[in-house]
This record gives sequence, structure tokens and C-alpha cells, in this order.
Amino acid sequence: MKKIVVGIVLISILFSCKDAKEIKTEKTIEVSEKPVGKDSIQEKEVVSDEEFKNDFDILLPRSYRSYEGENPAASLTKTWIDLYEMNGEYYLGNADFKIEKGFDECSGDSLISIIPKNKSIIFIDYPSLKLGKIKSLKINKDKIWPTEKVTYTFNNINYILRAEGKVLSSEMVSTDDNKEEVFKKVENYKLYLTSGNTTEKLLLTEQSFNDTFVVLLFAGDIDGDGKLDFVFSANRDYEEERVILFLSSKAKSGEAIKKVSEIAVQFDC
Repeated sequence: MKKIVVGIVLISILFSCKDAKEIKTEKTIEVSEKPVGKDSIQEKEVVSDEEFKNDFDILLPRSYRSYEGENPAASLTKTWIDLYEMNGEYYLGNADFKIEKGFDECSGDSLISIIPKNKSIIFIDYPSLKLGKIKSLKINKDKIWPTEKVTYTFNNINYILRAEGKVLSSEMVSTDDNKEEVFKKVENYKLYLTSGNTTEKLLLTEQSFNDTFVVLLFAGDIDGDGKLDFVFSANRDYEEERVILFLSSKAKSGEAIKKVSEIAVQFDC
């Protein structure tokens, strides 16, 4: 009887070891090797945002709530770089702004607002950027819906943005400039970039949006290396303002671009 029990225990241990080895092997699968389905999101994509740390900070020209006596807007100084638009052209300059203080009824705490002199897109805490006019592209299509592909050409290099995801519904909506456009409710969204001979790179992924979507705010050469950089708005909720900066000069070998900074501001009440 003892021999039978010992045999059963040994068999159980062997199967447990085998299962553990199989699980360990599954975690080594690279994102680029398999398409990601709705019910099988791979580990590398899931943890990328959780592990992300800014190379440097960015700020938006807006109001910020204070929490426990601290406010993000307080870090902005004249040494920061302002990416702004003027007469259809884009420039980098030293941050030119004023600060206004107020009170937020929703949070019950103080409020600090950054009021820019220019038509600013973002403020960048990266003083080594070269000031002056920068090369940029006119954005004819700022939203890339699932199954769509958009190509931009910059310095004779093609940059292809390709989107995946599931469209749940579509409707016509009015824009701020009194125009009408199609808006789609999307889930499991993924946006990829291919440039020249580089491998396709996953730029961002969102499982769902709440009356929002990803918008391309800027495409041009911010870091002066002759290659395309991007600024995206990627609000996940209508009570959030979230912006992501991608620079080509920070990219790894074989890649076109790298996510270098992100800011997300909540203004729910």
C-alpha cells in the first residue's frame, strides 16, 4: 500500500514540474511574432504602460489640481521648452507663460493654471532641444480607426501608421469648428508604426474608450535628427486629458521611435 501512495506522489510531482516549465516558456513569446486577439492579450503589451517611466516630464497648457500641497504646474520654469504653433508653422522656444491660482470646487483644493503666451501644444523639460522653427507635416487625418492605414513621408522616408481593433458603433458628430465627422466607439485598439526598413512597432494600446479616441496632435522633427517625432492625445475617458510624446533620437537600434514621456490629467467631479 505504501508503494502505491509513494508512486502516486512521485507522478504528481513530475506533472507539476512539467506544468511549471510550460508556463515559463509561454512568457517568452514576443509581441511582434503573434497577432493579439481580444481574449489573449500578451504579457509584453499589458505591462508596458505599467512599467513605463518618463525620460523627462511634459506639461500641458491647462489647469492642475493640487493634492496634499503639491501641484504639477509648480515645476514649470523658463528653462522648459515650448512646442507651439504660429501661422501654420511650428516652433520650439523657451517657455513663456504666466501662472494663475484659483480654487477647484470639485476637489475642494487649490488650482494652478498655466496660461501660455503662445499657442502651445506641450511644454517639455528637455533644455538641450534646439530652439527655432522646426520641420513638420500637415496632418490631414488625425484619427486612425481600426483597419485603417495612413502614410506620412518625411525626408524621403515613409512612416506608416496602422490600426487594429473592434468597432462597436459609428455615428456622425459635430466638431468644435462646426463641422461634422464620423466618430466610432472602439475597443481593443492598437496603433502600430513602420518606418523605412525598421520593424513594425506597437506605439500604444487601449482596451476601451469612454467617448474619446486617439488623436494625432503633431508630426515633425522635434529633436533635430531629421526623423519624424509624434505627439498624440490618447484620452481614455472624457474626464481625462492625456498626451504622449514619441522621439526618434531616443529609439533603440532597428526601431523608428520611442515613447519618452506621458502626462494624464484627471478633471472628474
